[in-house]
Amino acid sequence: MATRQRPLSPHLQVYRWQIQMATSILHRATGIILALGALLIATALVTLATGPDAWNWISTQAGTWYGLVFLFLWTWAFTYHLLNGIRHLAQDGGLGFAVSAFVRNGWLVSLGSLVVAVLIWGAVYAKGGLA
Repeated sequence: MATRQRPLSPHLQVYRWQIQMATSILHRATGIILALGALLIATALVTLATGPDAWNWISTQAGTWYGLVFLFLWTWAFTYHLLNGIRHLAQDGGLGFAVSAFVRNGWLVSLGSLVVAVLIWGAVYAKGGLA
């Protein structure tokens, strides 16, 4: 009898993508993004302490298209991580374990985080923060 080589544990080739997988992976990825963003914030604070020339350079970089894209994505990562953390706390309390609730809440967190990030940037824009 011929033996086939199979993975030792289930892998992405075995399972089809589901919202549960995506929310778990995104939660970990946004945690890493937030940590890297915190390092950039610390760097910006150091430049603020070194003088106006260094701070002007950082401010200019933040105002470029790539700076604004990074800041928006960092805002989205924050809102996603926050909302997904709240979802995890609710599950720790025994809520939302049914498959239908888990799927619904995963989509709510995923789409809700994007809506909240857009609302935050809309408020910033309304106050003249992007000028």
